[in-house]
Amino acid sequence: MIKKIVLFFIAVMAVMTLQAQDTTSPDTVRISTSSAAEVADTTKLPVISYSLTDNRRYTIADIKVSGVESYNYEDYMLIGISGLSVGQRITVPGNEITTAVRNFWKNGLFSDAAILATRKTEDSIWLQIALKPNPTISEIRYTGVKKSEREDLETKIGMAKNSNLTPNILRLAHKRIKDYYDEKGFSNAEITVRQMDDLVNPGKMILNINVEKSTKTKIREIIINGNESLSYSELRMAMKKTNSGFSLRKNTWLNIRKIFSTKKYVEEEYKNDKENIIKKYNEKGYRDAEITSDSVVQVDEKRVAIHINVNEGNKYYIRNIVWVGNTLYPTVRANGYDGLEDFLNMKKGDVYNQKKIEDRLRNDDDAVATLYYNNGYIFSQIDPVETYVANDSVDLEIRIQEGGQASLNRVTVNGNDRIYDDIIRRELLTKPGQLFSRELIMTTLREIAQSGHFDAENMNPEINPNQETGTVDIAYNLTPKANDQVEFSAGWGQTGVIGRLSFKFSNFSFKNMIYPSTYKGIIPQGEGQTLVLSGQTNGRYYQSYSISFLEPWLGGKRPNSLSVSSYYMQTTGVDSRYYEQMYTNPYLYGYGSSNYGYSDYYGGVAYDDNKWLRIFGSSVSFGKRLSWPDFYFNFSTDLSYQRYMLKNWAGYGFGDLSDGNSNSISLGLTLSRSSIDNPLYTRKGSQFSLSVNFTPPYSAWDGLDYEGLYNQAKNATTTEQLNQANDKRYNWIEYHKWKFKAKIFIPLEKPDRESVNDKSKRTPVLMNRIEYGFIGSYNKFKKTPFETFYMGGDGMTGYSTMYGQETIGLRGYSNGSLGYNGYAYTRLAMEIRYPLILEPSSTIYALAFVEAGNLWNNIRDFNPFSLKRSAGVGARIFLPMIGLMGIDWGYGFDRPTPSSPISGSQLHFILGQEF
Repeated sequence: MIKKIVLFFIAVMAVMTLQAQDTTSPDTVRISTSSAAEVADTTKLPVISYSLTDNRRYTIADIKVSGVESYNYEDYMLIGISGLSVGQRITVPGNEITTAVRNFWKNGLFSDAAILATRKTEDSIWLQIALKPNPTISEIRYTGVKKSEREDLETKIGMAKNSNLTPNILRLAHKRIKDYYDEKGFSNAEITVRQMDDLVNPGKMILNINVEKSTKTKIREIIINGNESLSYSELRMAMKKTNSGFSLRKNTWLNIRKIFSTKKYVEEEYKNDKENIIKKYNEKGYRDAEITSDSVVQVDEKRVAIHINVNEGNKYYIRNIVWVGNTLYPTVRANGYDGLEDFLNMKKGDVYNQKKIEDRLRNDDDAVATLYYNNGYIFSQIDPVETYVANDSVDLEIRIQEGGQASLNRVTVNGNDRIYDDIIRRELLTKPGQLFSRELIMTTLREIAQSGHFDAENMNPEINPNQETGTVDIAYNLTPKANDQVEFSAGWGQTGVIGRLSFKFSNFSFKNMIYPSTYKGIIPQGEGQTLVLSGQTNGRYYQSYSISFLEPWLGGKRPNSLSVSSYYMQTTGVDSRYYEQMYTNPYLYGYGSSNYGYSDYYGGVAYDDNKWLRIFGSSVSFGKRLSWPDFYFNFSTDLSYQRYMLKNWAGYGFGDLSDGNSNSISLGLTLSRSSIDNPLYTRKGSQFSLSVNFTPPYSAWDGLDYEGLYNQAKNATTTEQLNQANDKRYNWIEYHKWKFKAKIFIPLEKPDRESVNDKSKRTPVLMNRIEYGFIGSYNKFKKTPFETFYMGGDGMTGYSTMYGQETIGLRGYSNGSLGYNGYAYTRLAMEIRYPLILEPSSTIYALAFVEAGNLWNNIRDFNPFSLKRSAGVGARIFLPMIGLMGIDWGYGFDRPTPSSPISGSQLHFILGQEF
């Protein structure tokens, strides 16, 4: 009976199949589809049987594409994606059709794809590729976010108008937005991403992204249990980004140290800080330390409490260290050279400090790995292996695979559209064919940064080693920035408004001046030369003009610099009757009076053209980069000439010299060393400068009796007698000036070792400064009245009543309040700097300082322990078109002079960078 039933159903199925085949049109057949109803109306098309016995081979006679008419797709491109082509022999049904459909799914541009047979004969087949493209985004709308957050989200989610929209892209966008707000502490933020049809643009979607941030999740308290060997404060300090609310009742000192740390809860940061706790234990020798359990408990809507349980384990010590595989460098000191043990700086009996081992082997600037990398062994591997662990002891075997030396293959520069390629390439110390050296790469980055033409914060070269060929390719990816500067400023001086206009062209090209076609804008550019033009004036009272030119690579083959400069300044005195008016009728001076600024006296002009000082000067300087003692040393020499012209200039800072002309020819020698990493926001390195400027000792051979001339001037009863003596004494001035300056920059946070240029963008820095200056004379009766020191205030040179003097700043004291005509000075300072913005468009950092210094009118009175002290805070901002500007508030704790009051609060404005 069962057999009969089975046979009956088989017969029925056979009849139905034959009837279907008899009634099906042979002209249109559906071959393969993923969702036929969505692609095309194919209800009249019979489906080709996929039974194994029905496979037939056809030649493709033609291929058409449908469903994409309004999407600007080219048919040939889509046919190419399918992998099918006219004339191709395919099996229907078969793998060729299946593979073609899969290709469209993999492409990601389409939500559905099908391949239809619109016609077939015994040997040929006509195909139609029916596609349904994914919708594109016509607009992205954000709600519940700030403008700055929207800009960040646009970068993070990577979606833009006219880009394709797929479910996977939506899921990824949702995750990235959630992660973004988690990082900001909004762990309870609710993110909704919805799409809606754009009725104006068919086939396109409007994406609505709504964020309900709620409130930041903050940490009320952190509870750590199980710690006995390490204190709670040590473990909390190891947690860099996870901090509890401020409290003076519990852990007072810890809370003070963490007062400015963020208190928000970020899950990812919390995971990292749990690892930091274990690293702190490992650093102290507790290699088995572990966090056995932890929990984050919601206290209320805004706060959580964190509970951490630790198991410290035993403290371990190093029992033995064995080096294996090192053939290039000895294990112990030999022939005066340090061994690898010296680089490791750990020995038997030391605490098993895993962090120190890692740093000394790989991370530090003078690590063992750095020794290998700087000598071409980029493929070397250094692995510390524990070969014995028992009780409280560990045996270490440091296994080294030295490999072979790698040479540089290709060295490319990308992103440079500012200066000529040969100008930037001459700064590269890494040349094809040289041995690889990490130190040379870092030094090259420093030299490029010092040029000022590229953003120093975004220089991470690509290093691509090829172990098969033993070579390394280096690509320096640079971000150009404009560093030409235009300064237009105005200030208030003793004689009214002072205007300043200055142009600094940092990419000047002198040889292109006669080729207007090479100009960029109104000046010839491209060779990295510097041209500075500046003028400053207060009308008839004061005028100053200067021009300077610097060629950093004289001849273009070696880093030998040549600079020439010239300046002219004149200032005019004030009529004595003005001062009489000021003292007899003080209401005419200041307090909004129109007479403020020496405008007139009794209706007359305060300007006195019978009193003036004029100075003309020019100089030429030659500098050379040295290779010894190291690459950071420079030596420069300069020859300068100044002519001082005075008329009735008594009482303005030049002693008894008030009339006549004086000349000065001096030779300057400077030995300097600079290893700073960034000229704008320096994180590490140092600057040292030792200089001497001296004139010929005219008094040694000119035969003049300077003691007699000194006494004649001292005892002069008439102006004519005084001028007669001084004309001979100061016709040619003589002196020798010695100066030492030093700055040391120490990062207060370990740099990011993942970057080859060792930059961590938010690194606070400690800057230490020390300066000394002395002016000596060849003849005690011919002491120079010029080139002396003038101390106090912002340290800016420029408009002042004191000219022909070197200005030394000391914040917290008014300009010149510590004295003028100084022959010795010292200045010490310490600053803590913290970056706020480090972008190509602007660099801003805040600072706090303590400072001390003093000035002496006689070298014999020099006392480095008798200093005027100050402290304060400030900020610096660098704008490419303007340069460096700053403001400091300082408080002077001492009296500038014995008879003056305590200096107290002072505000200083800064322009330009000071060494």
